[in-house]
Amino acid sequence: MDPRLSAQDVLRCQLCETPGPLMYCDVCHIHLCKACVGEHILDQSTEHKVVQFGNRGTTTKCKKHSSKICELYCEQCDNPICVQCASSEEHQGHKFVDMMTALENRQKVIEGDLEELETAIYSKYQEFAFNITVQKNDQNENFQTLTIAIEKHGEDLHREVDIVIEKLKSDLTEMESEYLAVYYKLEAEITHMITEIKKSIAHQKKLLRSNDVTLVFAYKSRNDEFKRLPPKLTVTLPSFSPPKINKEQINEQFGSLSALSIETEDQDNSITAIKTEYVQSNELRSVSCLSDDQIWTCGGDKTVRLYNLQGELVKSVETMSGNIPQDITVSKSGELVYTDCEESTVNILKKKKIQKIIKLREWRPNNVCSTSTGNLLVVMESNDLKQTKVVRFSGSKEKQSIQYNDNGQPLFSPGYSRKLYISENNNLDICVTDYKARAVVVVNQAGKLRFTYTGSSSTTLESFGPLGIATDSQSRILIADCNNWCIHILDRDGQFLSLYDNHNLDEPCGLSVDNKDNLFVAERCTGVVKRIQNII
Repeated sequence: MDPRLSAQDVLRCQLCETPGPLMYCDVCHIHLCKACVGEHILDQSTEHKVVQFGNRGTTTKCKKHSSKICELYCEQCDNPICVQCASSEEHQGHKFVDMMTALENRQKVIEGDLEELETAIYSKYQEFAFNITVQKNDQNENFQTLTIAIEKHGEDLHREVDIVIEKLKSDLTEMESEYLAVYYKLEAEITHMITEIKKSIAHQKKLLRSNDVTLVFAYKSRNDEFKRLPPKLTVTLPSFSPPKINKEQINEQFGSLSALSIETEDQDNSITAIKTEYVQSNELRSVSCLSDDQIWTCGGDKTVRLYNLQGELVKSVETMSGNIPQDITVSKSGELVYTDCEESTVNILKKKKIQKIIKLREWRPNNVCSTSTGNLLVVMESNDLKQTKVVRFSGSKEKQSIQYNDNGQPLFSPGYSRKLYISENNNLDICVTDYKARAVVVVNQAGKLRFTYTGSSSTTLESFGPLGIATDSQSRILIADCNNWCIHILDRDGQFLSLYDNHNLDEPCGLSVDNKDNLFVAERCTGVVKRIQNII
């Protein structure tokens, strides 16, 4: 028996039988030791590609020139090509990258899809499936309660109402069957999608472990398909309303079941509009979530207002000085914090009383955010409007100042700090919008520049106009573009993910995200705060 065919034997060079070959011809698909590489490539009947054994599978032959190896990747055609193809008229003016770079780029896409499936989409489907089961069980109890009520009332009427009772029970059973059929269908759809997601996750993991170019480039993302969640059910259950018993008119007097109503609601990007008192001259500037159902707002008057999701005014607070607050945030302990630019103070509302926690002399505070550690990050400008910086405060004590990059150049535009909104990301990056520079500046916890984002020219018409900024639980960065009336969505490293421009956003200004990743958008001139669910 050929030793190379034995499962218990080690791999051997297929030219000289040397065990443990270190090389591999990715074209001829044979194992080689280093000594035999030269002899193998002397065979000029075909092109060879000898790689280290661990890198096997990274080579593919050209579809048009079968004797040639694809060493390049055409980005316009989205295909591997050989050098001869690259010099042809078909690919004239196209951009090429080497195969390994293209392979790495495609695997990064797969990694991103896999991460999104595992950390976001899959968990949403699991939660949806759980909620469906709970809702079904709760509503089953309601049906049982109705059945008992009908039977009890029927006992009072004895034999005269047996026919009516059985008719109503039959109707109720039919309604229940209809209701259960809808839920079973939805459960089956959810189960199917979860199965498909698991298959996709397994397939993507397999691709990431594989160097097989053919398989990797055959990959097609299904994440957009999985993002489309099933419709949400709204069920209006039947009720039983028995009148006083009248034996002569028993059929009319016994009572009836209300109709079963089942409605579906599209969950994608559902929106709630919250009207506030900030309109026209008292334009709305900022919004900050106190909880999942209450938001603080401030604008062009001296009053900071707290609203619920129904647009009802819960509380209003006037600034201590009577000046217009520049910005607001909610501290880690749930207290309202606002900046008073004219007084050069940062103030906090504690036990229904306003207290000054920061008093500046040569600087004026503008926009502010609370951090995960309970600190405050304050954007401020010098009194002469020539300098702008971000300062971290612990209580009233300055802990950090961020103003220049490693080359000594200003990170933020001077004299325009009222339009520099700020937010801290989950990875502790500090994200600042700079409207004057038409950019978003992101520095790490130490204040070192990580990246800048200047908009997505391919998806916007006007120049980039960044104002409000917020981050979610996935460390995605959301930016209000008041010039293009949309929201830019970036990943934690500044890579553009998508553009949200639905529901006719009108000059979006301040942004805030609640604990469920719902986005609240303050519209500057309409005075409306829009709550957007499932923005990603």
